[in-house]
Amino acid sequence: MNYDMGKFDVAVIGAGHAGVEAALAAARLGCDTVLFTISLDQIANMPCNPSIGGTAKGHLVREIDALGGEMGKAADKCFIQSRMLNKGKGPAVHSLRVQADRVKYHSYMKNVCENTERLFVKQAEVTEIIVEDGKITGVRTKLGAEYSVKAVIISTGTYLKGKIHVGEQSYESGPDSALPSVKLSESLINNGVKIRRFKTGTPCRVHKRSIDFDKMEKQDGDSDIVPFSFETDKNGLKNIVSCYITYTNPETHRVIMENLDRSPLYSGRIQGVGPRYCPSIEDKVVRFADKERHQLFVEPMGLDTEEYYLQGMSSSLPEDVQLKFLRTIKGLENVEIMRPAYAIEYDCCDPTQMRATLEFEDIEGLYGAGQFNGSSGYEEAGAQGLVAGINAALKILGREQMVLDRASSYIGTLIDDLVTKGCQDPYRMMTSRSEYRLVLRQDNADQRLTPIGYKIGLISKERYERLQKKTELIEKEIKRAEHLNIAPSEKLNSFLEEHSTAPLKTGCKLADLIRRPQLSKTMLKEFDPECPELDDEVEEQVNLQIKYKGYIEKQMEQIEMMRKNESKKLPENTDYSSIRGLRLEAAEKLGKVRPQNLGQASRISGVSPADVSILAIWLEQHGRNK
Repeated sequence: MNYDMGKFDVAVIGAGHAGVEAALAAARLGCDTVLFTISLDQIANMPCNPSIGGTAKGHLVREIDALGGEMGKAADKCFIQSRMLNKGKGPAVHSLRVQADRVKYHSYMKNVCENTERLFVKQAEVTEIIVEDGKITGVRTKLGAEYSVKAVIISTGTYLKGKIHVGEQSYESGPDSALPSVKLSESLINNGVKIRRFKTGTPCRVHKRSIDFDKMEKQDGDSDIVPFSFETDKNGLKNIVSCYITYTNPETHRVIMENLDRSPLYSGRIQGVGPRYCPSIEDKVVRFADKERHQLFVEPMGLDTEEYYLQGMSSSLPEDVQLKFLRTIKGLENVEIMRPAYAIEYDCCDPTQMRATLEFEDIEGLYGAGQFNGSSGYEEAGAQGLVAGINAALKILGREQMVLDRASSYIGTLIDDLVTKGCQDPYRMMTSRSEYRLVLRQDNADQRLTPIGYKIGLISKERYERLQKKTELIEKEIKRAEHLNIAPSEKLNSFLEEHSTAPLKTGCKLADLIRRPQLSKTMLKEFDPECPELDDEVEEQVNLQIKYKGYIEKQMEQIEMMRKNESKKLPENTDYSSIRGLRLEAAEKLGKVRPQNLGQASRISGVSPADVSILAIWLEQHGRNK
């Protein structure tokens, strides 16, 4: 028996990291939003490592914050250790990562959702989307409740037909033995959504008392902590815990190899495609047989628990084998497993069915986000959820939807990769995926995206005005450094020689000294008596923009060329098979993806530069004829 539960603007199915960002964005933009979760206790759960950020992922979190999302604020409130990764490399790849308190993070996000106006949180399993004439009109739950809605965002994570594997045992389940979403896949398939099967895994959790930390390498957090959110005051932030590093050894590998026949990965029971960049330990041992050891990180799950997480040791081997190989590792000789490692298979969609707004091409009002779109990771999920929530709301409000291009952000790169190229295995963001990473640094995410967040309505006027003031200070100080003459002196030349750089024979501009690889603006303060007092963020931006000016200018030229192609829109219903000179493979790929512009068409796998040239000529002729 079905029954009516009212009318809403947006329904978000799944309350993980994608769902929370989507629901918060839609509600904050003024849409009545209902957020469905199979369990209220799973909101913003961290079924894998309770960490936020990391290489390239840290960029995504700062971009989420710059647009008005919540993940960065939550990470700042709940972290127990903070580290900036890749500090020995250039600024383009510096990435913030924090170890978070798992329970506190969930509680923080649940509380934010519960206290957001226009957001209604419901514990229910959605089993059906209701589509009429190619348009979303509602959703139906397992209990028969019907909600009339104008847009639906699918953010089901690994719950969608989830199946857990531990050795010879398999059972239907979501992560952490939560209930799975069983029937929604069938409804999506019946409405034309292409579904496929992916797989991921998580390591076991072990008891703190069974770990010998003295045998491991200690890894402390940074003394100077950088927050994720541009609104967080860094004063008072502190590290509370240490993490540890240890390694597998030949004996570990021998135990694993001797039990491969008991792994569902190698017995053929797992059909889903696993992550390329985060393989299980048995995959590592097989694929990298020449390596004598593999690194693992021993990390706490929170302050009020004795559970520790073994990052780098995901596995689907039986629990007895897990215990056996773990006890061969230094510091884990007496380890106690609290939760065994497991692999989980789940349903997800082919993201090439979507536009860059994350709305499905053939079902108006249906959006996808997170692992449902074929990605992996909390940060990738949160970024997509934010974009889907923004665009669902903007569409309902009759406003132009937001599309972020590759030159604007890592979020734009992530979404363009998914909807244009698709993914054959769980997609993970990496700095190498961006052609413009020198411009898309994590430190300038606010300058790139906060004006967009303000225009949309997720950034307050006060925050936007603070950014404008910061930008003015940066520009003023760069201009001063480019014009300020520094005269040679005995003291200065002695300083330069100490830092292995050539002494001055004649005067030069302060900016020229800053550009020397061995120097920075902060180091030169004593030779710049008129230097104004600026906060750390402004100083950092001035230093980076001066030091890398030539490279940044070159990259901006590339961006301008890319955006010219992005501005050349392709008609939505183009029949590519009718365009003379276009190769058959290119016509098929273009017809499948249906790119929105020439730039997107150029990035489709199977479309060559010659095909793009033919398409450009056709587009020019088409425009003239029209």
